[in-house]
Amino acid sequence: MLIITSIIGLSAGILGGLMGIGGGIIMIPALIYLLKFNQHLAQGTTLAAMIPPIGILAAFEYYKSGNVNIPVAITLALGFVIGGYIGGKIAVSLDTETLRRVFGIILFIMSLHIIFSK
Repeated sequence: MLIITSIIGLSAGILGGLMGIGGGIIMIPALIYLLKFNQHLAQGTTLAAMIPPIGILAAFEYYKSGNVNIPVAITLALGFVIGGYIGGKIAVSLDTETLRRVFGIILFIMSLHIIFSK
């Protein structure tokens, strides 16, 4: 299990730093399919894993190259904290099947947008 979780974390970190995507897009499905976590456990574990690093090193590299708008990043972070709290309250109130479906629908919509946007 340690090897699998290390690979999942490494993959999420590389893809997050490379493409600016959230690690949850990688980690949550990987935890569900590879470690057989339920949706709530996968999401909670992913959030706990992302608390310390949340892209600190990747963001620093972008900052050094002049590709970080600090005022916008601060505003986003404040919204992210508040939204994360609200989203967490909603998520734990849903049954696992509903949460899994909501997650899948959001990923599907995001995928279509990424594929078909110019």
